[in-house]
Amino acid sequence: MIATIVAGRYQDAFPVHGTGRLLDLGCGKVPLYAAYKEYVTEIICVDWENTLHGGEYLDRQVDLSNPLPFADGEFDTIILSDVLEHISAPDNLWNEIVRILAVGGKIIMNVPFYYCLHEQPHDYYRYTEFALRRFVANSNMTLISLEPIGGAPEILADVASKVATRIPKVGRLVARLIQFLGLWFVKTKLGRRISSATAADFPFGYFMIAQKS
Repeated sequence: MIATIVAGRYQDAFPVHGTGRLLDLGCGKVPLYAAYKEYVTEIICVDWENTLHGGEYLDRQVDLSNPLPFADGEFDTIILSDVLEHISAPDNLWNEIVRILAVGGKIIMNVPFYYCLHEQPHDYYRYTEFALRRFVANSNMTLISLEPIGGAPEILADVASKVATRIPKVGRLVARLIQFLGLWFVKTKLGRRISSATAADFPFGYFMIAQKS
């Protein structure tokens, strides 16, 4: 459910903000590839050497905790999807992203907030709107947009479905049903209203676009 909602944000963003040479940082199984491939001229996908998602989609193995092996201003678009929370020294990575972005280049990213621990032990942070604004303000970047992803209904459905997977035998089926009903509900008028009304205080996560000045 949440993956569908997040993917929708990227699908809306790429036609407007995706361009030129793109770097997908912490790409995993490149779930966004189909959404951005037609809007850019070149794609580089990188992730950790020991990524839990396997290495079949990687162009390069890169430790995101170290200086990135790319030239200054090399990329026009950088994707950072559900990655920043796994970086133990996030300021260092952010500075590297700014360095390798071309002037006018953009980072398109999302982070979770109300979300369970995942990919342990490499799950270090949850970022508020104010922390994300700080990253932008403290660097040579301009904020284009910063919006919450989801609200209380999305959080409740996500938690309930994850708990349901622990039910013996039928857990996964129950979880899929919860996800289906949750996605249906947040598309209704009432669901949209509740989600919108609770998103500021109970965001599932955030979606941000920033541009190098």
